[in-house]
Amino acid sequence: MSDGGDRPRNDDGQYADHIPPEAALDVFDARDDLARPLTASDVMEALDCSRRTAHNKLSTLVDRGTLRTRKVGARSRVWWVPMERGPDPDDDRPLAVDNAIRDATLPGSGPTLDARREALSAAYDYLAAHPEAKKADFLRDVYHDNPAGYESAEAWWNAIQPALKDLPGVDPPAERGHLWHFLGGD
Repeated sequence: MSDGGDRPRNDDGQYADHIPPEAALDVFDARDDLARPLTASDVMEALDCSRRTAHNKLSTLVDRGTLRTRKVGARSRVWWVPMERGPDPDDDRPLAVDNAIRDATLPGSGPTLDARREALSAAYDYLAAHPEAKKADFLRDVYHDNPAGYESAEAWWNAIQPALKDLPGVDPPAERGHLWHFLGGD
């Protein structure tokens, strides 16, 4: 590891952070065995940085939902890139819909974001099963089983409905309209 003598400093004399979190992600991409989890030491050596810097970059990526982590001993931790399961053979929903749900802009990160994607998926599935639905139907039939961290149905709807209207096959109500329509997921 370098002594930092040639590293740039900010106006306060502290070392300027010149290693973006994506650099730590590049270490994962460079592995020969893409399934092998990495340690902070692996990242530290590859980036020629301190253990604290490696931990900070890894933590940022976990917060973004890009990496997952787990303790594997009293003082040891590993990180990995989560691998999504392939399509469920019992799920006849088009892959484009699954991709749109995965890429939807929803608030939160990590487990909270995962729960909100599940709630969006449940709202989509509800509309597919009930091709004409009102907001009240979603709040009554979907919210209670999929609150996604929201304490009120209205807050849930304010987060879910903008993403729902962008999914393939969903026809949101016209201005001042009340009915959501499902046109199909193809």
